[in-house]
Parts: sequence; C-alpha cells; structure tokens
Amino acid sequence: MRLFYRLLVLIVMLLGVCLAVILYYVANPKLPTWTPAQQVHYLEQWSATDRQTYYFTPQGTQVKGLRYDWFNALELPFSQQRFAAPEYLARFGFLVDPGQKATSNNPGNLPVGFARHQNPGSPDQFLDITCAACHTGELRFNGQAIRIDGGSAQHVLPSSVPTLRGGSFGQALVASLTSTYYNPWKFERFARNVLGQDYDTRHQQLRKDFKTSLDTFLKVAWNDTHRGLYPTEEGPGRTDAFGRIANASFGDAISPANYRVANAPVDYPQLWDMWTFDWVQWNGSAQQPMARNIGEALGVGATLNFFDSNGQPLKGDSRYPSSVRVRDLHQIEETLQRLKPPAWPEDLLGAIDKPLAAKGRALFAENCAACHVPRVTQEGERWVQHLHMLPVDVIGTDPTAANNIASHRFDLTALQWDPAELAQMDVKLHPEPEEPLDLSQLSVAKGLAYVTAFVENRAYREAKVTAAEKPQLDGFGLPIGVREKVAYKARPLAGVWATAPFLHNGSVPSIYQLLSPQDERATTFYKGTFDYDPRHLGYRTEAFTNAFLFDTRMTGNHNSGHEFRAGERGNGVIGRLLQPEERWALLEYLKVLGGPMEAQLP
Repeated sequence: MRLFYRLLVLIVMLLGVCLAVILYYVANPKLPTWTPAQQVHYLEQWSATDRQTYYFTPQGTQVKGLRYDWFNALELPFSQQRFAAPEYLARFGFLVDPGQKATSNNPGNLPVGFARHQNPGSPDQFLDITCAACHTGELRFNGQAIRIDGGSAQHVLPSSVPTLRGGSFGQALVASLTSTYYNPWKFERFARNVLGQDYDTRHQQLRKDFKTSLDTFLKVAWNDTHRGLYPTEEGPGRTDAFGRIANASFGDAISPANYRVANAPVDYPQLWDMWTFDWVQWNGSAQQPMARNIGEALGVGATLNFFDSNGQPLKGDSRYPSSVRVRDLHQIEETLQRLKPPAWPEDLLGAIDKPLAAKGRALFAENCAACHVPRVTQEGERWVQHLHMLPVDVIGTDPTAANNIASHRFDLTALQWDPAELAQMDVKLHPEPEEPLDLSQLSVAKGLAYVTAFVENRAYREAKVTAAEKPQLDGFGLPIGVREKVAYKARPLAGVWATAPFLHNGSVPSIYQLLSPQDERATTFYKGTFDYDPRHLGYRTEAFTNAFLFDTRMTGNHNSGHEFRAGERGNGVIGRLLQPEERWALLEYLKVLGGPMEAQLP
C-alpha cells in the first residue's frame, strides 16, 4: 500500500512538472528576434496624410472588450516589460518604425493598424485593430526596410489556441491578461497605471470589467481548442477569414451547432486597385464595399448582438446593434482609392534589366495575359475590371477554401428572419434562387450578406446617413451582391513583386517557384522573416531561430496548380513548360508591370 501511495505521489508530481512546463511555454512564446531596420523607406503610393489616415482610423473593432489603456499597461507574464512595447510587438510581425514615438493619432506608440475608438455614451476607449494591420507589408534588404502600403502583412495575429511553440499574438495576449489578473502584484501595478488618481474609487470596478474581458478571451481559447476548430496552423501572414467570421457570427453568437472546422487559411490580399474590381474576396463572393468592410470588422472583433437580454431574437429596427463605425469605414475606403501599386525601387533593390524585361513582356502576353488582364468597362463614375474566375478543377490550387465557403451550411432559424422581409433587402444573390431560402441550411456567404445588411441598416441610422448619402457609403450604389463559385480570382499583377508569398494560401514562396512545375517547388519552407530575395521575388526561406515551418502537405496548404510544365493542359496545368531563362525574363517584367518604368522598355 505504501509503495502504491509513493507511486501515486510520484505520478502527481510528474504531472505537475509537465503542467508547469506547458504553462511556461504557453505563456512564454518562442518568437523570432527583431532587429530594427536602418531606415524605413516609403514608396510613392500616396501622401503621408493618406498613410496616417489608413494606419490609425478606427473601424469599430473591440478585441473582446479590451480597453486601449489596459493594453498599454499590460506586462509580460514573467517580467515587468510592457506587452505593448513596440520592440516586443514587432517580434510577432507587426510593423513599427525604428525609434518611433507616440503621436496624437497613435498615443500608445503602437504598430501600424492599432487604433482606438469610443462608443457613443461610453467613456471607455477600446483597442481597435484595423484593416491596415493585416494589409500593410514590409520588405527588408541590406538592412533597409521598404514599406508596402496595402500589401500583405506577415504577422501572427489571430489564434489563441495554446501551443508549446507559441508565436501567436492571440495566445501571448491571453497569457499576459491571465497573469495580470491572477498575480496580485501585477494587477496592483496595472491598476495604478490605468487609474492614476482614481485608483481608490475605481479599483474594484476595474477588476470586475477586466475579468469580464479575460473570461471572453479564455472562453474563446478553450472553445477553439477543445473543438479543434483550426487544425491547420495559420502562421505568419494568414488567417481563415471566412471560417473565423462564420464561427464568431454563427457559432459564438447563435448556436454551438454552427461551429465548423476552419482548415483553409488564406493570405491577406493586397488592396491597391481593389475598388475597381467587379467582385472581391479570393473566391469572388462579395461585391459591395461597405458590406465587405463590415464583414471584415465583425471578423476582427466588432460587437454584434442578435438577441436581447432575455435571449429573445431582436426584431424590426432593433436589429442589429454593433460597434461598427460606417463613416470611418467609408473614409478608409475612399482613402484606398488613392493608393497606387508599389513601383520597384531600383536604388534599394537593384536596377531593372530593360532588354530582359522586354522579352518578359512578350512572354507575359503569351502565357499570362489571358487570365491576368481583365476586361475593363466604365460603369457610372468608375472604371470596372471584370476579373477572370478560374474553377478549382482548372487552376488546380488547393480547393479547401473555395469548397468550405461553398459547402458549409449554418442554421440561422433562431434569428426568426421573415423570408418576405429578406426579399426586400438590398441583397442580390447570383444566381437568383428559384426556391425560397432555407434558413436552416444557409451558406456562410448568404448568411453574412443578410447579417451585414441588417448591421449596415442599423449603423447607417445611428450615424444619421441620409438616403442621398447611402449610395456613396455603400460604394458606387452597389447592392450587397453574393456569389458562391468554387473558383479563385485571377487579379491584375501590378505590384505583384511585393506581395509574397503566392497563391491564395501563401503556399509558394516566390514568383520563380510559381512559374515552375510543382515538383520544383519547396514542399516545406520557413516563414516569419521580412528578408526579401529580389532575384526570385519572394521572402527568403532559410531556417532561422523560431521560424514557422510551412508544410504544403497539410490540408489547406497544398502548393499544387497554376503550373507551367510539359504535358496535357488541365487539372492545374495552365501553360507550357517555361525554360529557366524565360522565367527570369518574366520576373524582370513583373518588376515593372503597371509602374512608370514599363513605358521605358524597348
């Protein structure tokens, strides 16, 4: 009996040690080191004023109730270092300038895309992570940084699912919040920092409000973990946007039965010229700019209530209160219309070989233009680019994202929508359904279209948007159009040199590999660096400390398709084999495509 007791004690002690090790690594993520660039170079994409408007205009996200001053006062779990210190947040891949200082529109001295807002009638300022956080890129070469406004971010933002490796901003933030609440010395320092002279009168209320926000974070982390909702790790520069929005809007907010496995992370697409596209999103499923932006804000954390305090579905004009800021979203959208594609900086990345680029221009016309040069028409006040949509069985790239968006179904009957009312809303389904909508089997695209329509109507009323203003805020008077194609769009390629990695899921690290047969592409490669390879046009892929290993053999990560190789066309083979010298010529041309140097080619 004594031996059994000792064995039991030993087992408990070993389990305790294992748990302590796990907790340590969860709370102390393995992050890459960060070295500030010698200088950040801004290309002539727009004005400095437009850049600041884009970087720090709030859109109404609330990051689970986290206040702006709380975020700035948080400490790391095992030290008194500020969590929000620029040099620490930069290790997650967020963008900061060397030696940056606080400004009036960035008083917390935070990275690009970290803004703040107040809701009407509330004194609290909430942390507001905007579209600029995910759609601003940076390249490093020879110690210099080149900012790509509207480009693809390479941060590790969304996941709060704990792993021993860590590396995710979400996981690290939850660890700091938890340690702050449960460590009395940390909370004392935190409270005095946040409250100042109001410490005595507001200390208890702060602790209560903080716990409410922390509980929300922990609930999401537990839910995502034990349900296994995100089995394909997103890593730097990716998120399963539709999957996360659907799980938040239909699972968290309506019913756990609506949770779906989201195993199709996609890259953050570049934003220049997007306002001219007839349809947006990787699968070409969305049309109206305002609805698209509201959906993005909801996905990042804007509040949304479907039910009243008694759990009854909201109806009529009570639908649906949110924290979305439609006038700010419109300002961001209008600002982005002035954003130009980045032009290749010869002084930083090397001179263009113009004769070689001219050869590449002919090869582009032969091999690429049919898909990547869309038809253009004038529609009202804008020129519209009609993008080619390529079915997955033609383009051959990983089908998981397109399949999930087209096939996942959600039960929204709890919202008690009236089909007759839905038919009168500013939502246009393509093609128009022949049968009444089945609200128990609604796709993510259709479900979000009607949710955003309700949210938009309520937000417009609260922002006092007039009937005359509405078409402009909607975006060119467009309806909330919805399509569900099992396909991916082929976008124009101006500035494509600055948008690594490639394909919708970021599974190909460079354009040179993208122009090569699949068996010449890397099966695994390392991500998380900004170091640029100006020869192959992509980020460098060598191993480095705490790099993220991207494995193209996992579901959602496949690097198949878009192949130029010998053999029969189809099933992902879209063109003939390109010889290495032809690939180099194409790369040289893609450096100047759509930019001022293209006109200088012989």
